[in-house]
Order: sequence, then structure tokens, then C-alpha cells
Amino acid sequence: MKKNKLLYLSQAEVVAAGPSMAEIIEALGTAFSEKGEGRSEMPPKPGIHPGGGDNFIHAMPAYIPAMQSAGVKWVGGFPDNAERGLPYITGLLILNDCETGLPLAVMDCVWITAMRTGAATALSARYLARAESAVVGVLGCGVQGRTNIEALNVLFPLERVMAYDVVPDAVRRYRQDIESRLDLDVVAVSSPREAVTGCDIIVTAGPILRKPHATIQAGWMDPGAFASLVDFDSYWHSDAMAEAGKFCTDDTAQLQHYQKVGYFKEIPDIHADLGELVTGKIAGRETASEKTMTANLGLALDDMAVAPLIYQAAVQKGIGTWLPL
Repeated sequence: MKKNKLLYLSQAEVVAAGPSMAEIIEALGTAFSEKGEGRSEMPPKPGIHPGGGDNFIHAMPAYIPAMQSAGVKWVGGFPDNAERGLPYITGLLILNDCETGLPLAVMDCVWITAMRTGAATALSARYLARAESAVVGVLGCGVQGRTNIEALNVLFPLERVMAYDVVPDAVRRYRQDIESRLDLDVVAVSSPREAVTGCDIIVTAGPILRKPHATIQAGWMDPGAFASLVDFDSYWHSDAMAEAGKFCTDDTAQLQHYQKVGYFKEIPDIHADLGELVTGKIAGRETASEKTMTANLGLALDDMAVAPLIYQAAVQKGIGTWLPL
């Protein structure tokens, strides 16, 4: 560390210094092991809602002792940004020195948020999906629709993606991207049900809504399938979620916090959080036929698992701009 200086990393510089998806999944495994053993520190994230509606800006602090990582992410999600030509998710992350508390780096968080969210789905799927899962349904062909497939492709023998979006052109762009980068067969489907029924894994990755549109109905999800609710419960009817034999999350306390402010009004009882699954304190999938789900909220723990990897690589490669404190 350069004394009394911090490293600023733009979005492009974060990408240049960023670890692979496999490395991010491994880092999240370490972070959730710490969480499962009660060694991490992560209070529920407070938020504000400028402009009302489904807009949010959250403060997300966390400390992971095993990774010597501490810091906070200040991240916003504004669904109408697409109409302005802006990304839905934007923000900054501050990484601190665990010995002195001094800021080490300030970095753009868009790439981090995208990658670690996909990695959390894959890590959950390791314990909740069938190992032979090959067909994934994606509802929402934006950033998360891409990174979730990228992460699942690291751990599972994927062959085909059934892709649905309310914007047909988004599906076309998604198909071109995924087929060229990941060499997977992408089938553009015209109805949400086609991205659910017949799929081993289902990822719903639309905007996070306080009032779910509840498109996915009971009876659509096959026995033995696993679903990752990246958009909270926005896509799911309560009767469809009730069919899950095991309903999990990445952090029970934070999900309960969200319930108090109006989200997750009708969900099943929580079977386990991801830390409990990773440490083996609670079993994940136990039969080939059970339906499993996780509603991963996106935790500061995820971000602080990835941030030190980016910082260390940036320092080694001479990436970024040093600024005086």
C-alpha cells in the first residue's frame, strides 16, 4: 500500500484487473464459509429510494477476516435508466485496510456486482441443483442473465439456454453474445413458461419490484429443478414458490429486513442460508425430484470477497490512479 494514498479504479480498470468467474466463485465459497462459521460481520443493508417507485440506493458494509477484507459498497438500481441510455445498476466500492482502517481503494462496482451475483447463483446451485443440470431457463436477458449463465457454466455441464425477455431485441442480442462467448445453444422463446418448464435450472433476472408481477405460475416448474430468484420474488406467483421443497437465501436476517419494508410478502419458510449450506450445517438437495429455490439478495459479503482480488491484481499490474487522502 502507498502510504496516505488510495487507488482509484474506473469500470474499465476494474474489468482489466478482474479475476475469472471461477476465481470469484471460489472466493465466495471462502466468504460464505466464514459466514457459516459466524466469523464475518455484515449488518443488514440500509437503503434510500430517491424518486420513489422501485428506485433504490443501498449502503452495503462487510468484513471477512479470512480474506482481510473490509469495506462498503454504495450502489443504486434505477429501473428507468435504460430509457436514458444508462445502466440499471451503478455505484462505487470502498476497500479499507483492516489494520489501520485507511481506505485502500475506491472502485466502480458495476462489473463486480454483475459477476459476484452470478457467482452466488452458481455457488447456491452447487448445493441445490442436480449435478447433471444441462438446460437453463433465463427470464430477463440483461446483465444478470449473462453473468448467471457464465457462472453456472463453470460448475455445470450446460448445453442449452431457453431465453425469454419482454423486449424481443434483447433476446436477439443475448443469443449472439452467449453463443459466441460460451458456445452454448440459445433458444429464443416467446413465452415465460417456455423458459421454466423443461429446464433443470431457472434464473429470473428482471428488475427488482416491490409488488411482484407474479408471472410464473404453479405447475410450471418441473420436479428436480432449481430456481435462482435474482430479482427477489418479482417473477414468481406465491403458489409457484410454495411448491419448493427447500426455499433458501443468502442471508436470512437481510431477507427478514426486506420483508419489514414491503418485499417478500408471500414466500415459503426459509430452509437455510448459503453459509449454512456451504459449511454443511444444513443439507441442500437430498433427492433428485425435489424442487429447490434460492432468493439471493446480493450481499456486501459477495463484494468484499471480490474487491481484494481486484485491488491486489491492479497493484501488481500497475492499473489505476493513485490519489492523495
